[in-house]
Amino acid sequence: MSDSVSVTIHTDGACVPNPGPGGWGALLRYGEHERELCGGQAEATTNNRMELTAPIRALEALTRRSVVHLYTDSTYVRSGITSWVGSWQRNGWLTSAKQPVKNVDLWQELVAACGRHDVHWHWVKGHAGDEGNERADRLAARGLAEALAAAPL
Repeated sequence: MSDSVSVTIHTDGACVPNPGPGGWGALLRYGEHERELCGGQAEATTNNRMELTAPIRALEALTRRSVVHLYTDSTYVRSGITSWVGSWQRNGWLTSAKQPVKNVDLWQELVAACGRHDVHWHWVKGHAGDEGNERADRLAARGLAEALAAAPL
């Protein structure tokens, strides 16, 4: 994979309240280049859905196969993609308790998006001064605000 580009991505999701309207944000860095992505929905969602949406949209935005260092403050997302998803797939998207996996649609999208890249997952403590995480948090808040502003009254 020596001809692959290396990209650093920070992602975050937000819901106020949870569940409630939500937003997601992603900061992509490639060399000296940066790209900010954000979005949201005014209708009720959950923080976990927004935390999942952010890396999906960030990975989908990459135009060629990349080595990705993806940082999230969500242990749900990091543990899910690095530890749980293989078992879920083998069990027909059921948990070890034989219950349907929550947010299965987004987990399937994330698996597909990861399949197009060489993704290395990293957890970072949220709201602890990590510059990339702080920016992703602000982007998620902006995505939420823009979704609410665009929603019909």
